[in-house]
Amino acid sequence: MLLNSDLWVGALIRRAQIEGANATVVRKGDMRAGTVIVKAYNTSERTAHLYSEAFGQDGERLWIQPVTGTESELDAYIERQRAYDPDLWVVEVEDRQGRHFITEKIQD
Repeated sequence: MLLNSDLWVGALIRRAQIEGANATVVRKGDMRAGTVIVKAYNTSERTAHLYSEAFGQDGERLWIQPVTGTESELDAYIERQRAYDPDLWVVEVEDRQGRHFITEKIQD
């Protein structure tokens, strides 16, 4: 059974805060079933990575990197997704080490 999106996002933000990072909900989506995108910004290197929620064959939550590139390319992807999915959550994490604080599997 999967957690509701709002609970999952809250847990991610709390993990980031415990580790000294800053995490913010940039866009709030559907509380129960909204898809989540996490943008992890490395404040030391000034680089960013994007992680999008997906589901495996067994229904387990996993994460993919749908696009790589400059921060402006990542932001453009997020904007396209926002236009397509009104239930979308967007969370930005700022960390000196660029950590994303996602505990589920990240697919290569």
